[in-house]
Amino acid sequence: MNDAASLPVVIVGGGFSGAMLAARLAERGQASVLIERGEPVGLGVAYSPALDDHRLNVRAERMSARPDRPADFTDWLAAHAPAFADPNGFAPRRLYGLYVQARLAEAETAHPGLIRRVKGEAVRIEGEAVVLADGARIAGRAVVLATGNPPPRPAVAGDGPRRIADPWRPDALAAVEPDDDVLILGAGLTMVDVVLALQAEGWRGRATVLSRRGLLPLAHGARHDAPIDLPPEALQGALSRRLASARRLAREHGWRRVMEGYRPITADLWRAATTAERARFLRHLRPWWDVRRHRIAPEIAGVLEALKAGNRLTVVAGRARTMTTDDHGASLTIRIRNGEARSLSAAWLIDCTGPGHDAARAPLTAALIAEGRARVDAVDLGLDLDAEGRVLHADGAADPTLFVLGPPARAAFWETIAVPDIRRRIEALADRLAA
Repeated sequence: MNDAASLPVVIVGGGFSGAMLAARLAERGQASVLIERGEPVGLGVAYSPALDDHRLNVRAERMSARPDRPADFTDWLAAHAPAFADPNGFAPRRLYGLYVQARLAEAETAHPGLIRRVKGEAVRIEGEAVVLADGARIAGRAVVLATGNPPPRPAVAGDGPRRIADPWRPDALAAVEPDDDVLILGAGLTMVDVVLALQAEGWRGRATVLSRRGLLPLAHGARHDAPIDLPPEALQGALSRRLASARRLAREHGWRRVMEGYRPITADLWRAATTAERARFLRHLRPWWDVRRHRIAPEIAGVLEALKAGNRLTVVAGRARTMTTDDHGASLTIRIRNGEARSLSAAWLIDCTGPGHDAARAPLTAALIAEGRARVDAVDLGLDLDAEGRVLHADGAADPTLFVLGPPARAAFWETIAVPDIRRRIEALADRLAA
């Protein structure tokens, strides 16, 4: 019988989170098996686009995958893509994917035999083993779910030939003609990427974007904004008191500096919040948080402004009620914020509402919930986890061998999308798993 300490850590998902965890484990002498159903490893949804206009939303100087080498990514850019080596700039996500792959390959070369890649789809977790669709069973000493962002969940019921439900599917936008008008559900980062992808293919049509608040992502400043020291009233007490303090600080110092002040402590504040506070934040403040926290490169913001000025991008605040599509186009019935009903129509309807996290329906995690090995958190963001990222059983006990990393861990840490945030979680998890 194998000694548990000699078994690998089994990582489900080969995007940034899984690949960089495998690298850090290898550097600590811990073997891992990296399971990825697609190719290539290291990219995930975020770093797969080939379009250079799909930029990182964090400056290059803050995107090192190695906490011990803060300039690792900018040094890599200087050697492999010097045109984008500006530490203050926002490099193409395509290049970052290549960097992640190079980082993983470096770890594999330096620590031979400690990272095993497996192509396959994980369908079940049994104890500390992962079962693949082909029946293979991979045993380990712990399992880490690093499955990344899933496709959007339908924002409105219905389907049809002119609805694009998953804009990240290969060639999802290929059928859109240059002069086609489009309806886009959702005004966040996915919408920005879709508009840029259409533009790159010579699209000349108009886009009508529907979101509940009608807010677009805001831009980074010309340089990195130094964080301010947040006073106690911005960190403690009722949410209304904290919000009033944050607004005052934003007027005095600029909202970007306020957001930078919150950035390193967001996960701690989220974990300290009560269920009622989390629910209030999600219901009332989340849209305003998202557009400021997840900012876009200034040059990308300029593209959106030019489209708006040219009457090619219109943002409508409202909710979708019903949808119809046929071979010629798509129509939406919406209710705008004053309660009035309106109808919108275009050649295509594109769902850009963002990742459709639903742990209770995703087969891999639904089975864990059904057997009591996992539960959904109180505000329905995802699997309930403890402060170390361990899955909580139905009775609240932490599973000692089952962890979640990256975007699917948002219920526990809230901010688990940007590389600097995931990098911190990777370090903490690698320390624990290699102990």
